[in-house]
Amino acid sequence: MNLLKEQKKLKSFFSEVRNLTEAIVEPLSAEDMQVQTMADVSPTKWHLAHTTWFFETFLLKEYLPDYKEFNSHYNYLFNSYYNAVGNRHLREERGCLSRPCLEEVMNYRSYVDEAMQSLIDQQNVEIDSLIIIGLNHEQQHQELILTDIKHVLGTNPLRPAYSKGLKQVASEESTPLNWNYYPGGIFHMGHNYNSVINDFTFDNESPRHQVYVIPFQLASRLVSNQEYQEFIDDGAYQNPEWWLSDAWNWICRESITAPLYWFKEDGLWSRYGLGGLERLQANQPVSHVSFYEADAYARWAGARLAAETEWEFAASQSKIEGNFLEDGYLEPNTNNSLFGNLWQWTASPYIAYPGYKADPGALGEYNGKFMVNQMVLRGGSCLSSKSHLRSSYRNFFYPTARWQASGIRLAKDGY
Repeated sequence: MNLLKEQKKLKSFFSEVRNLTEAIVEPLSAEDMQVQTMADVSPTKWHLAHTTWFFETFLLKEYLPDYKEFNSHYNYLFNSYYNAVGNRHLREERGCLSRPCLEEVMNYRSYVDEAMQSLIDQQNVEIDSLIIIGLNHEQQHQELILTDIKHVLGTNPLRPAYSKGLKQVASEESTPLNWNYYPGGIFHMGHNYNSVINDFTFDNESPRHQVYVIPFQLASRLVSNQEYQEFIDDGAYQNPEWWLSDAWNWICRESITAPLYWFKEDGLWSRYGLGGLERLQANQPVSHVSFYEADAYARWAGARLAAETEWEFAASQSKIEGNFLEDGYLEPNTNNSLFGNLWQWTASPYIAYPGYKADPGALGEYNGKFMVNQMVLRGGSCLSSKSHLRSSYRNFFYPTARWQASGIRLAKDGY
């Protein structure tokens, strides 16, 4: 591909990603974008500024001659966790930032976007690679904007909808849960890092390495709301038999009795979604469960969670299909794809692959330093960008995290 064509492709990608972010926040008021309901949730306004700060800090300041930063205080306000860049505002206090106002943040985005056009015109391979990292980073934050605002609105006693015009997928009849057998064997896992637009991967997906997978079985679909309700009705949240020790301490300490966004009134369950509060649909996949809940359910059901090696082995043989952020489907449905419905907890801790080395400099902090005390999720969700749905993609959260669109796919040994 010639340089001019590649440049046009990158400019188009840049505009698509930046415009989609602003389209995602369009239904929200300035007041909506200010709220922070817990430390894991960042205000929408902060996401808009942080994703812009990323381009300013790692690209414009470094590579665009005579670039004048928009506001010298923003490096402190909108740095997320890059210690090499300098000090930063406390994560749990991002909701206290009433200033800069939303209008100024949007002006910041426009200012940086204009400067970025000049940088793209340089046709520099190193710069282009960093731009693509920045765009994939923003796509991750598009998903976070939606999960964070869902927590903000779902915590509101009025349970307001993010948008009432969402495409909804009608609940289908119950689909039997079948077990797909995989023979295992020698498997090359992971992806070779390659920063081009259509083959981007994050560094934690590499290096590609050889593993041995013993035979296993994977459920043909995700666990449904009805099946999880049976787990609840069996008294599972009151029975330590199914829970890891730390998990049992957590549900007792936090008084957890059901998945996040489940509400019971007059003996009936409802669930809050981005379209508002609605009666729980039995055949939709259960979502917003923690690793601890997923693990406990699997034990109760006489199964287990898949290792990430098993999940990737199965996914490498599957088509990427489902519902995605770009299609406007912002709720899980009953499709059986391994991809693009709900993130699926695995039994694997988030650790480095053999031979992994973090990139030098501040961007080396992107993934590697989080490889402790977290669990891997696979598959993406209906809130993920379609381009992120690949068999090697690794997400990771603490085992108590529930505000992300996470569900359960069961596994069994294959013998």
